[in-house]
Amino acid sequence: MTREEIKVRQMTNQYLLTPSDKLTVVRDLCGVQSQFLVNALHALKIRCNDFDETTVADGLVKNWTVRGTVHVFAESDLPLFVRCDDGKNYLRNEWEGYRFWNNRDCWALSPERQAFLSEVVLHALADGAKTREELKVICRENGMTYPEETCMFEPWGGGVRELCGRGFMNYVVQEKKAFCLAPPYTPMHDETAQLEIARRYFANYGPATVHDAMYFLGATQTAVKAWMAKLPLECAECGGKTYYWIPGGKTYGGEIPDCLFLAGFDQLMLGYQKKESLYLAPEHLRGIFNLAGIVMPAVLLRGNAVGKWKKKGRKLVLTPFVSLSKRDRDTIAEKAQSLWELGDILFEEQ
Repeated sequence: MTREEIKVRQMTNQYLLTPSDKLTVVRDLCGVQSQFLVNALHALKIRCNDFDETTVADGLVKNWTVRGTVHVFAESDLPLFVRCDDGKNYLRNEWEGYRFWNNRDCWALSPERQAFLSEVVLHALADGAKTREELKVICRENGMTYPEETCMFEPWGGGVRELCGRGFMNYVVQEKKAFCLAPPYTPMHDETAQLEIARRYFANYGPATVHDAMYFLGATQTAVKAWMAKLPLECAECGGKTYYWIPGGKTYGGEIPDCLFLAGFDQLMLGYQKKESLYLAPEHLRGIFNLAGIVMPAVLLRGNAVGKWKKKGRKLVLTPFVSLSKRDRDTIAEKAQSLWELGDILFEEQ
């Protein structure tokens, strides 16, 4: 199998060559990463044949999932991704014992206070979604101290994240941070869920290497190989590496697009080991994966990352990593205009 054939298969399986409906896309891709909702929306826009920004949130939820990062995914997949410690902590408002958060020196919440403030938050959400700031005000009115607030509403998660992880609530699928109660469900067992996520990965990100799967799943080589042993994988060699996939009946007769505007934190960038990416030359790695942990929106030209982009209003700024011919710039500009109604398209050197 050639490098180009692998790219065509990966792009097809990720719905970049053959778009599908929104729920199929988010289920097959295990959701789309969503530190910033605008990125998740663009990732769906370039993959879905039914994308409508006014209804895009229908049937979707937002929570911490793969690799411990925030994703937008299908509500029906809550049992798969939010498993509540193999189900034993599902809707359990008791906080005794060791946990990641309460092991910090600055943790100011006793188990009793965390349980009380959790009840305050959940009671407040019973009549509808609330923003973080609204929940903070309500908790303060119920006696929450400043040290308790820094733990319950810790910027990276804290107490509210633990409530999400126990199936009580989700983020609202919107740019402004807000929470809502989760619908009732029965969490899957970890072993069953992990195997299903691995199956979806090789079926919809493949062909992929073991290192790619380790990177995307945030798992050890031992764990990945154990899942692979239970899956109906096929494999092929390319460039001294072995690529694996699960046949899904798709056809791969498409061609790599002349130009693609990927989202920030796009699954095509995050789905494979970044240092071995087929789309990103090593010398351009930091142009997309910066040292602050941000994955910038990439511009792909004939399947290769040639720059990054940012859009504000009707202005689009592109920062090329390589010298672009007039024809290349025209191709990029034409694709940009097909996605957005733009006033200005600027090529800005690094």
